[in-house]
Amino acid sequence: MIQRIQSIWLLLAGICAFATLKLSFYSGSIPSTPEVYDKLNGADNFYIMALTIAVGVLCMVTIFLYQNRPLQLKLSFAAMLAQVLLLVLMVNKTKAFESGTFSLTAVVYAAIPVLLFLAIKGIRADERIVKESNRLR
Repeated sequence: MIQRIQSIWLLLAGICAFATLKLSFYSGSIPSTPEVYDKLNGADNFYIMALTIAVGVLCMVTIFLYQNRPLQLKLSFAAMLAQVLLLVLMVNKTKAFESGTFSLTAVVYAAIPVLLFLAIKGIRADERIVKESNRLR
């Protein structure tokens, strides 16, 4: 399980997803209170928080499905789609700010789809190896 590289990518994606609950995505001032500098993170809104937790749990659960590669592949795609949706929601939430900048930790948000892509690539490589070994029998 942990010897496979996609398990490491999925673990890193899950850790990053849970870390985004505290790490800020955007920092700026809100029009109603311009003197207050507010931060946007994964726990800012209930729907964003639920989707963030779902991505993290999905990544962690997918690690243990190493014997069922097709299901592991589908769940990895679902996690990637959910993370892209989450990024779109976060960018839309930045429009509520009057002024501000993206935080340096926004890179963590963008790293999750990359890590999931690498995991999908590893799962497909395993599937190809299994099919080639079955063909040789």
